[in-house]
Amino acid sequence: MIDRDGSRLHSSVLVAPKRERRRDRKARKLAARGLLARDRSEQKSAAKSKSDALVAERKATVLLPKAGEPGPAALRSPGRLRLPRHQDTSATLAGAYPFLAEGGLGSDGVFVGQDLYSGSSFVYDPWVLYARGLITAPNVVLAGIVGSGKSSLAKSLYTRSIPFGRRVYIPGDPKGEHTAVAEAVGGRAIALGHGMATRLNPLDEGHRPGGIDDAQWLAQVTARRRDLLGALAETVLDRRLSPLEHTAIDIALADVVRTAEVPVLPLVVDRLLEPDPATKPDGRLAEDGRLPGHALRRLVAGDLAGLFDGPSTVRFDPTLPMISLDLSRVTENATLVSVLMTCASAWMESALLDPNGGQRWVVYDEAWRLMSHPALLRRMDAHWRLARHYGIANMLVFHKLSDLENVGDSGSAMRALASSLLANAETRVVYRQESDQLGSTASALGLTGTEQSLLPTLGTGQGLWRIKHRSFVVQHQLHPAELKLFDTAGRMTVAPNAAAHLTEDTSGR
Repeated sequence: MIDRDGSRLHSSVLVAPKRERRRDRKARKLAARGLLARDRSEQKSAAKSKSDALVAERKATVLLPKAGEPGPAALRSPGRLRLPRHQDTSATLAGAYPFLAEGGLGSDGVFVGQDLYSGSSFVYDPWVLYARGLITAPNVVLAGIVGSGKSSLAKSLYTRSIPFGRRVYIPGDPKGEHTAVAEAVGGRAIALGHGMATRLNPLDEGHRPGGIDDAQWLAQVTARRRDLLGALAETVLDRRLSPLEHTAIDIALADVVRTAEVPVLPLVVDRLLEPDPATKPDGRLAEDGRLPGHALRRLVAGDLAGLFDGPSTVRFDPTLPMISLDLSRVTENATLVSVLMTCASAWMESALLDPNGGQRWVVYDEAWRLMSHPALLRRMDAHWRLARHYGIANMLVFHKLSDLENVGDSGSAMRALASSLLANAETRVVYRQESDQLGSTASALGLTGTEQSLLPTLGTGQGLWRIKHRSFVVQHQLHPAELKLFDTAGRMTVAPNAAAHLTEDTSGR
């Protein structure tokens, strides 16, 4: 080959560099193979050394015999505990895992008994839970079949709250079972019955709260009296009053308040049946108020005569720890009991709705009698909705939650009011229920399948507590003195000769 300047170049000059590059590549490949081989050899050596060390350690380890060591150390297992693998949902495992339990409601409140799941003490106080933000409605619904222990629980809740400064009002006690309790705690039980000298005037002004002027107080008293007369008339007539009938009642009430020193029901009845001609001279007022007048006359001259037909012979003392109205002597039928409880609740309503009255329990026993009457149901609903404002915790006691389904027709206003009582109570305590009630109970409370199957197996004093979205199974515990005081089955357990002896002693006194 000839270069540009004419000189000749040897071919060996061009070929020699290529041979050198190939030799270099081969040398590098051989060196890389050598490095990889040495690395693998070192890894194998390290793995073998580690394996030999583990084998040596295993051989040097002394294991206990399968039967365990003799003597005090016997029965020790040398191997690991192996269980078959199980897969389930977190919801199921949360309840099945033995080392997890509900943390409880804390230690502030009234002792109720033992949490059967955690074994710890169970306490409850609606005012404490409301202050802590755990509930937003302080009302309680308590349901259970006869003999399950629900009455004892209700009495324990309110009596154990009294040392904490709470008071107890029972607007009507159809069976008289709260009378002995009221007397034992330093309260008072007012008994009403035919032939007794006790009178309650439901038109009394009642306890006047502090902080309101005369005009406000007069407006409150007038509204309460008007609502009472309308509720009584609707309960007896079993229907809503017409606007004409409301007008007749308003005019009669205003006339009685203006002319009488102490307004009483007989005067209102007289004004309804025989209105003052100067009030409405066209004569239509007597016709408008004829049916409400005869309905209210039942409280004056009918089967309830002698109970609410005169000035009050007893004074309502809101400072007492407990006040109960014993209606056991006049429990002829549900309508009469509802009328009595309407009058009784109106008599103490001014104290119930006093914002400065402190924290109070208001117990409605035998609620199945009350919810069948729209007027009384509306008054109860109003008290429940205003419970937080007035510092009241209402307690509704009945046998089964299906009683709510017997109130009015499906889709009616009464059914809606009855359902609202349950909705405005975030504490629901369910004692033992019959098998045919499980479906309705689970539907009303949103119970799980496990909770539903638990209800018919509960023993006496055992209840399922649903507090908002939390559940507890609690065994109610009674002090021996409480057990004797709260007993509602004494007549079923007293021997015949003992019962005859008690009768003779009572007649002798």
